[in-house]
Amino acid sequence: MVSPEKQAALDARMAKLRIAEDDLVEKFILGSGAGGQKINKTSSCVYLKHIPSGIEVKCQSHRSREMNRFQARHELCDRLEGNRREKVQAAIDAAEKNRRQNRPLSRRSKQRSVEEKRRNSQKKSQRRHTGKDD
Repeated sequence: MVSPEKQAALDARMAKLRIAEDDLVEKFILGSGAGGQKINKTSSCVYLKHIPSGIEVKCQSHRSREMNRFQARHELCDRLEGNRREKVQAAIDAAEKNRRQNRPLSRRSKQRSVEEKRRNSQKKSQRRHTGKDD
């Protein structure tokens, strides 16, 4: 069983992330894999889907259904936090990219650009122009 302190902490985390129990679809599935006959006969595997975000979690790490329910909710919170962090980081990266693209060129960079243009101009002026007299 999950301790009341851990359950209270998970409930607080879900409230902070605005995850309501009504937004969750929970199913219990027959387990599979290592664990023998007990795993294969009981429906201890928990499938959890958060409807607003579409995130799905499947948990079968424990033999107990209650522990798997707790673990699935914990995993769902982790994924939602990860998605939110990625969105925030993407917005920060986009703003930084925009700032870099729109900042003025440095003095040295401008000098190099002008120097390159002068070299190209000299190359072009040295080319022989074909005229009507030839």
